[in-house]
Amino acid sequence: MTQDEIRRQELSDFLRVRRRRVAPTDVGLVATPRRRASGLRREEVARLAGISESWYAWLEQKRPIHVSSRTLDNLAHVLRLDSAERIQLFQLALQQPVIEATVQQEEVSSATQRMLDQLDGVPAFIKGRRWDVLAWNRAARGFFFDFEKVPPDERNLVWLVFTNPALRSLMAVAWQARAKDILARFRIDYGRHAGDAHFLQLVERLNSVSPEFARWWPRSDVLIEIEGRNQYNHPVAGLIVAEYFTFSMSDNPELRLVAFSPADQRSKTRMRAALAAHWNRSGGRSATK
Repeated sequence: MTQDEIRRQELSDFLRVRRRRVAPTDVGLVATPRRRASGLRREEVARLAGISESWYAWLEQKRPIHVSSRTLDNLAHVLRLDSAERIQLFQLALQQPVIEATVQQEEVSSATQRMLDQLDGVPAFIKGRRWDVLAWNRAARGFFFDFEKVPPDERNLVWLVFTNPALRSLMAVAWQARAKDILARFRIDYGRHAGDAHFLQLVERLNSVSPEFARWWPRSDVLIEIEGRNQYNHPVAGLIVAEYFTFSMSDNPELRLVAFSPADQRSKTRMRAALAAHWNRSGGRSATK
């Protein structure tokens, strides 16, 4: 399939999933006992959005048709989309600038790496547009695992969440909820780059090795989240509550710095203990000084 055909397939899947999640009673319709279909029918979506049934059907049938912003607004209202889902709808319908075919090369400068290294005691890494982990600091190696020992083709945050036992154990307090959130945030970038061969290969590999990924990916969940708080079950230091923050790099906004900070004094003490244990094992300088 061409890149545009893949984009239209993604838009079709997105609309069908969202349509089936809206109950008739949610939009003022009466649900009759004889009704078999879950959610709204195509003709109901079209009528409520003020468009023709055949035109809406063409969208779900992946026809190459033009969509106006007003129509997308109406569909977002009928399908009760939240802000993240609305962004995804507009991206897939090409109402936002198309991502250039020749993307900027993903490289982390030596100055950026030095900045990472200066975040002593703060686990941090930089991820690329496809969520490849491009650079990290010593604290990230101590808190998560040694990224250098991960094969380059597996050094991807989504891949690691679904396949790496060490990371899954660290996130064990709420792995399922966190994995779903990460997948929903990744889906936003996947939509922006619909048809990108690297994204397609990653999704294909994950579908083949992770039952959870294969089960959750067709749901087309999307989420915008740049900061939050999570619990981690560290094998040395125990339960650590950490807040995470995501920052875009000014010279290449598709590169993002993700940093983790202890959320309370107990977690701060345990984070220091976790990092100190790593430095002692590796013979490196302590990050707790």
